[in-house]
Amino acid sequence: MPDVVFRVLAFAAGAFLVASTVLAAIQSFVLPRNESALLNTWVFRVVRRAFEGMAALGRTYSQRDKVMALYAPVGLVALPIVWLTVVSLGYTAIFWALDEGDLTRCYRISASSLLTIGADEPTHGLVASVMSYSEATLGLLLLTLLISYLPTMYQAFSRRELTVARLELRAGIKASAVELLLWLNRTGSFQDDSQQWQAWEEWFVEIEETHTSLAILAFFRSPQPGRSWVTAADVILDAAALISSTVSQPRDPHMVLCFKAGCVAINRVARYFKYEAQAQDTAGPAPDEPHRHDFALACQQLRAAGIALQEENGAWEQYLELRSRYAGAVAYLARLVMAPEIKPI
Repeated sequence: MPDVVFRVLAFAAGAFLVASTVLAAIQSFVLPRNESALLNTWVFRVVRRAFEGMAALGRTYSQRDKVMALYAPVGLVALPIVWLTVVSLGYTAIFWALDEGDLTRCYRISASSLLTIGADEPTHGLVASVMSYSEATLGLLLLTLLISYLPTMYQAFSRRELTVARLELRAGIKASAVELLLWLNRTGSFQDDSQQWQAWEEWFVEIEETHTSLAILAFFRSPQPGRSWVTAADVILDAAALISSTVSQPRDPHMVLCFKAGCVAINRVARYFKYEAQAQDTAGPAPDEPHRHDFALACQQLRAAGIALQEENGAWEQYLELRSRYAGAVAYLARLVMAPEIKPI
């Protein structure tokens, strides 16, 4: 009787491991919502800690960036390996529960079924054979699932980086909101640049969707060490906040929508990565907060370019209020993804 109980418990435990792994794969790549799978989270955390340890040995940001650039790809490769390992262990318990021999033989049957080798086959009835074929099916399914979604992830990455690269052309290598505003003024599109704000609004909407449903995308680093989607988002939002608070002109409704979309996107991505619970538990430096002196220098540059400004004291207070809507989330994400240094304004 005790032997029967143990085998029932082993079958239940094995089925739980298999079901949990399949559910984690579905949550990660099929379910179009920002659900977090515990197994996948553990995998990425273990891989990240290993890479953080190696990155800490780098003396410069470029060296650390080179190490961390491998984190997301390695994490993705590790994911199916862990999935298949857990599934194999789950089916090992199931075959033992079906009295297919000792654990060593059950593991050989499981691994042979999972990898479709056919070296060892179950010998005790129809149920064991069904389990063997179901494991072979799941093995192929899990690998196909990840491989089929890789093009989707890299397409989203390419679209994201296209906007980041274009922003660098406009705001310079050391991108800042002031440089972006000066470029808009030089090109004559300062008063009416609705198309650009609409493009950035769409970029923020896509960031919110892709970086929560396919969260590992947040850790894919830009091809150039000095670029980051987090710093690009900060520059765009800072530019909108500066225009709304400081520049004496009617508000562009497309800019207002872009600012709102950006605040929503950045905060939702940050909340997905447990912004409130772990705001202090991330690696890397936080962006510097702007000071009144930085704001005064920014106003001087804008005036020198012939841009009409509001009264400085009131503008400063309004700028701080607008910045408070996204600055915390940007700082958290910058530490989380180890983004390059962000200029205050």
